[in-house]
Amino acid sequence: MQKHRKMGVDYGDKRIGIALSDLLCIISSPYEVYQNRGEEDALKHLDKIIKDNDVDEVAFGLPLNMDGTEGDRAKLHRAFGEKLADYSGVKVHFIDERLTSAEAEDILISSGVRREKRKELIDKIAAQLILQTFIENLKGD
Repeated sequence: MQKHRKMGVDYGDKRIGIALSDLLCIISSPYEVYQNRGEEDALKHLDKIIKDNDVDEVAFGLPLNMDGTEGDRAKLHRAFGEKLADYSGVKVHFIDERLTSAEAEDILISSGVRREKRKELIDKIAAQLILQTFIENLKGD
């Protein structure tokens, strides 16, 4: 049976954080922060990572309101995630990403990462947290 990786995406207008799982889908690791240069470019870039790393599912962060409803940002994220699914042919799962950026910042601060460096890392750490949440939910199925 062939093993596939999972990918986590923390989507943003300026930066897209990306994380990948190991082949056993136990651990998520930060992969990169991609400078978002527009929808078409971002779709091509993410699709290349999907193909190059044999990804079969994407955990896509969805910024819900604190009451759990979807606002305008969530609708934008959902629309892009659905385009990614159509473009790449992989299943995209939307994962509640409330507080992941704050959690990612806390992790970096507690690790002693300087403020300037945190900005570079926060998006891929947030993607890692989104992906880890997805992986842990897979184990529960």
